[in-house]
This record gives sequence, structure tokens and C-alpha cells, in this order.
Amino acid sequence: MKKLPWDNYALQLARVAAGQSPDPYKQVGACALDFKNKVIGVAYNGLISNFEPPQGFWDDRDKRRKYMVHAEANLLSLFKRDECKTVACTLLPCTSCATMIAAYGIRRVVYNEVYDRDTNAQEIFKFYGIELVHAL
Repeated sequence: MKKLPWDNYALQLARVAAGQSPDPYKQVGACALDFKNKVIGVAYNGLISNFEPPQGFWDDRDKRRKYMVHAEANLLSLFKRDECKTVACTLLPCTSCATMIAAYGIRRVVYNEVYDRDTNAQEIFKFYGIELVHAL
């Protein structure tokens, strides 16, 4: 039996993690692999741990956006700088997440979809020499 390529493996784990997101509009997942391709974290977008939002919070997407913690930010909280080689995300990271990924010394980002909002991630990754792989 042939094994999955590591990028596909990490992306599939990110997709599974996305399913845990409570966001009814967009569920996003991320997975981190170390330099030996060991999984060192999986995460999804949502609110901070153990926080119960007020009733009706999920009804207005625009009002709740500023409170959402992105999957990439949740993922980066799980390990230290220079411990991760590859981050796989179900969406191309936003500008803020791209700069955080660069700050963590991550050398590769694999993503599946391009989000419907503007992002400078591609430019940021190119500037910092981070390999960006669009996997379908």
C-alpha cells in the first residue's frame, strides 16, 4: 500500500480539524509538521478556549469576525519558534497569519483554498523565502 505524500497527509488532518470549528460560515483548519514530518499540532478557527459567547453571537458574521481566533494563530500557540517545518492550512493564510508564520521560522506552507478576501500572504511568503504550495 502506497503512503500519502506528507503534504496531503497534513492537509487531510487540517481538514479534519476544520470540522471542529464552531463558525457556521467558514470552518478553517491547520496542521503543523516538524522536520521529521511528525505532527506537532492541529487547530481550527474559533473563540478562545472555554469561552461561551452571548446568545446570538453566531448570527452576525461581520460583528463576530473581530473576535475569531484564526486556525493558524491557534496552531502556532502549540509549539515554539523553529520547531515546525511545514504548516498545512485549508485556506491561504491572511496577511496577519502569514507574518506570524514567518516570525516562527516556518519554511513551507501548504494550502488548499484561496479565501474570498484580500490577503498579501503570497507576497509575504515570497519576501521571506517561504515555499508556498497550492495543493488541491
